[in-house]
Amino acid sequence: MTARRDLLKGAAALGLARHLPGQAQSPAATATTAASTPARSWQNWSGIAACTPRQWLLPADEAELARLLPKSPGPLRSVGAGHSFTALVPTSGSLVSLDRLTWLVAVDKARNQVRVRAGTRIGQLARLLDAEGLALHNQPDIDVQTLAGALATGTHGTGAELPALHAQVLGLRLVTPAGEVLEISADRNPELLDAARVSLGALGVVSEYTLAVRPRYMLRRHVWIAPTQELLEQAPELARKHRHFEMYVLPFTGHGAGITHDEVPAGTPEHPASADENVLADLRKLRDWLGRWPELRRWTAAKLIAGSQPEHALDWSWRLLSAVRPTRFNESEYHLPRERGIACLREIVQTLERRNEVFFPIEFRFVQGDSAWLSPFHGRDSCSVACHALQGEAYDYLVKDLGPVFRRHGGRPHWGKLHDLAAPQLQALYPRFAEFQALRRRLDPEGRLLNPHLAALFGGAHA
Repeated sequence: MTARRDLLKGAAALGLARHLPGQAQSPAATATTAASTPARSWQNWSGIAACTPRQWLLPADEAELARLLPKSPGPLRSVGAGHSFTALVPTSGSLVSLDRLTWLVAVDKARNQVRVRAGTRIGQLARLLDAEGLALHNQPDIDVQTLAGALATGTHGTGAELPALHAQVLGLRLVTPAGEVLEISADRNPELLDAARVSLGALGVVSEYTLAVRPRYMLRRHVWIAPTQELLEQAPELARKHRHFEMYVLPFTGHGAGITHDEVPAGTPEHPASADENVLADLRKLRDWLGRWPELRRWTAAKLIAGSQPEHALDWSWRLLSAVRPTRFNESEYHLPRERGIACLREIVQTLERRNEVFFPIEFRFVQGDSAWLSPFHGRDSCSVACHALQGEAYDYLVKDLGPVFRRHGGRPHWGKLHDLAAPQLQALYPRFAEFQALRRRLDPEGRLLNPHLAALFGGAHA
């Protein structure tokens, strides 16, 4: 009975494995005065990307950053919270931490705009905005990321009419490897802004952003469990009707969780404690106990889930759209043309359920298209499918088995999630890829920002 109670409580209270980690603090986070430090090791949140750079750069302000970059050994790479699973960060040269470039610079409530330093964590920014009576238009479900890291990789939330976070960038300040500071804005050079919104850190180091924000708002969350087939059929209409809709398919159960958030008038918050980790633990137990007998596993899960009741919560947007979870994992995520989203999800579920060790929920979200050159949502409304493997367990199948499925449906990979695409495939997927390449060469002619991973993405050290 204990397992049944835990599973039902978790499934109902859900976010359903709204997986996210505790804040990962970089080794540089405690530095207060030094502009650079001796070599020390770094690894990402899941432990699969690591390096020992020759030095860490810890600039206190933009001017110091501009002084340090030209004289520091390359490759020059920036690091935030370490939530990218791809090898965007590792370098044998200089690792730049923006942990000292944080906080709001200016607030313009009349225009619903703020200026914020690039090293600010999303959760920190949300709280600072809330204190001003403001909020982000949307949030990703990880809020411990630095703003710069989240924007550089195209991080997003969910909402059929809500674009990714970078679409709210109205301007930014970019420090090139030569130490030149470029002021980029929608008014002065909109083409350059569309290139710099999602840049993988390949154009320079962003020191500051100007963001569009809005008055703070309250959301009501509704969570329910239903047969997977029912959710798949209803998903497009649910996405159309609700400000936010997402779903989690629970592998080997025949069920999934639907989650909606809708804006409502301000009221007294009603926010039950999350039991997401209980859900994940119970799904793992089912895998461990019954993984050799998938039909028995499915039958048992259906019995445990049967009769679960919907759950509701009411709170300010930043408290509901992001969550923190300690369970660590590796992840692959692709973004499909919206008309291919459901078909792709069906095939992904079928592919994953050929592997009895799978237990993580499969996340499915809607994202509006935008104009950023390297945005995975460039020029098309999209659906996103994210798949996970527990830290310490095999994860190669996320790329080897799932990658071909995603690509058959026209998918573009999340820049921070596991994939094996390189320059030739990316050139075909991104209409402005060649133009981004030309700009990258102009701003970084010696390729000092390119580590091996970026060199593969862009076709060579100076390509």
